Amino acid sequence: QVQLVESGGGLVQAGGSLRLSCAASGRTFSSYGMGWFRQAPGKEREFVAAMPWTGGTTYYADSVKGRFTISRDNAKNTVYLQMNSLKPEDTAVYYCAADRLGSKRIGLLVSQYDYWGQGTQVTVSS
Repeated sequence: QVQLVESGGGLVQAGGSLRLSCAASGRTFSSYGMGWFRQAPGKEREFVAAMPWTGGTTYYADSVKGRFTISRDNAKNTVYLQMNSLKPEDTAVYYCAADRLGSKRIGLLVSQYDYWGQGTQVTVSS
């Protein structure tokens, strides 16, 4: 079992920055993949970023590429999402997720992930 707890959300002005954290507990294996998704009111949950727990590669949605960075700290069992140059359209609930098959793929779909955090609200004002 893997449990994920997110933190770091809040209210920021357009152009500002936030860093989200996802603390993982339980057994985390090198085969896992980690992803970030977001969901705005009335919209589908959409892919934001992903990486294998072992690192080495990353993948981003076109809408955030160049502004967001996913990373992890093995010693702290924590995955981060650094968000820079935030825009009002980035406003959403952000979710951290873990994929058991992350060593074999970079998951882009909600259905590919096995564990989810509770979500943290990010609001970007104009």
